[in-house]
Amino acid sequence: MIKSATRAALVSVVGMPWDEGSSFLRGASGAPARIREALHCGSSNLCAENGLDLSADGRWSDFGDVAPNSGAAGRAQIEQTVAKLLAQGKRVLALGGDHSVTYPIVRAYAHAFSKLNLLQFDAHPDLYDEYEGQRFSHACPFARIMEEGLVSSLLQVGVRTANPHQRSQAARFGVKAVEARFGLPGLPLPTGAPLYVSLDLDVLDPAFAPGVSHPEPGGLSTRELLSMIQNLPTPIVGADIVEYNPQRDPTGITAMLAAKLLKELLAAMLRPPC
Repeated sequence: MIKSATRAALVSVVGMPWDEGSSFLRGASGAPARIREALHCGSSNLCAENGLDLSADGRWSDFGDVAPNSGAAGRAQIEQTVAKLLAQGKRVLALGGDHSVTYPIVRAYAHAFSKLNLLQFDAHPDLYDEYEGQRFSHACPFARIMEEGLVSSLLQVGVRTANPHQRSQAARFGVKAVEARFGLPGLPLPTGAPLYVSLDLDVLDPAFAPGVSHPEPGGLSTRELLSMIQNLPTPIVGADIVEYNPQRDPTGITAMLAAKLLKELLAAMLRPPC
């Protein structure tokens, strides 16, 4: 059952059933419904690991889904919805959808925050200038974000598929990366500025998250990712969880994982500033 929206809520969970930017496989548009189903299925509870009981916390609400149109109109619809929520003093935790939704979300955030740092958990850099002839593919959102100067910094964690073109793009835009092959030292995050977190589920090893369209061996464990989210040193003002594909998840294990990450991101976003 979806928690009804309230005016007092600080964080709005917004579903974005969009996979128009997907390459190789569609299916991510079905993710928001399946993540909510897992969140409320009764096999677990709504407590985050820090003890915060989200079932009794009125500081968040479920806004429901944005049902975007196609193409540029759909991206504009996503951006406008997020912008309206930010103007009401709310923060957004988006459930994609493929990773192309992050670009219009961050466009809205850039108008609300003069300085914004971006943390991307992902197996892929998603920095292509264009992919298969598309500039708004899920392989391109961070190129669009960086070329428009929407954020002050971009840190990518867990990347393990960077090709020469994307490495060139990273150098061009000044993107920092903690590649999976180097292990997971402390994250070199800027402090004192608001942080947006974009979480592509394929950052995880397929052993933990098989329900994605582009599984890439050698990724993070669930506990490694949870620990990083739980110990971020700077306030999270927005986040998204993207690239869950229910069609690749017959047992629902990745849906439960996405619901777990939703709870932990909510807990982090509701945590008082240090």
